[in-house]
This record gives sequence, structure tokens and C-alpha cells, in this order.
Amino acid sequence: MEIHDLLNPASVVFGLKAGSKKQVLQELARIAAAQVGLHERVVFDVLLERERLGSTGVGEGVAIPHGRIADLNGLSGVFALLKQPVDFDSLDGRPVDLVFLLLAPQSAGADHLKALSRISRLLRDRDMRDKLRGARSDDALYALLTTGSASEAA
Repeated sequence: MEIHDLLNPASVVFGLKAGSKKQVLQELARIAAAQVGLHERVVFDVLLERERLGSTGVGEGVAIPHGRIADLNGLSGVFALLKQPVDFDSLDGRPVDLVFLLLAPQSAGADHLKALSRISRLLRDRDMRDKLRGARSDDALYALLTTGSASEAA
């Protein structure tokens, strides 16, 4: 499972404007819904349901909201670098500016967990986070995420 399997150029957003965790999730749900052909409310509700279990803000300014949707055909992701960091109730209390949304079919099983692990491994890398924060366009973010992923695997 590589990052390029989850993203396409249209699913990477530079400078997403949102003032709160809820707005971040709404914007990402809108983008993801368009990618997978579902209503954005379906995606948003799944994300909110997951957040109620505990924040997906994993620390170091990173959040990985995720959820499973029955009508989904495969794994799908959206990545955003936020224009301004927002409070995400993260484990370390730091605001979030790097967000990788992952959606999986209800039946994904281990594939969902492998994808989450892959995303987490990539975003735990300080150099990668610094490069992503230094990017200045959607295309630059996409290139960093997809070309860096093969060499980061292990």
C-alpha cells in the first residue's frame, strides 16, 4: 500500500482555509465526497462519528481523520496543508496544520489498518513534515507525498 494508491492530484489541497476542527472535517468531506461519488454529508457524519471516539490528532501538528463507509468501492484519501493551524484536540495539545483523511470500504479489514499505518509512518517523519510545510502548491504537496512514499516504506 503506497500513498499514490490513495491520492490523486485533485485530492491534495494547499492552503485549506478553516477556522475549526469541524470546518476542516466539512471541507475534507466535501472534497472526498466528490472524489468517491458520495454525498458529503455521508462522509462528514462518518468522520464526526470517528472523532467522538477520540481525536484523530496524532501530534506534531498532524491529524489523520478516517472512517469506513459501506458504499465505498476502495480506499481513498485527501491531504490538506491548512492555511492556519487549528485546534484538533490532539494528543500533544498542539494545533494541526497537516491533515490526511482516509476513507475505506466497510469490508476493507486489514487494508484500512495498513493504509493508516503507512500514512502514520510517513507523517511521523520530521523531515517529511518540514518539507510538506515548506511546499507552496497542490502539485508540490502531491509530489512530496507520492514520490517520498516509496523510499519511506519499511
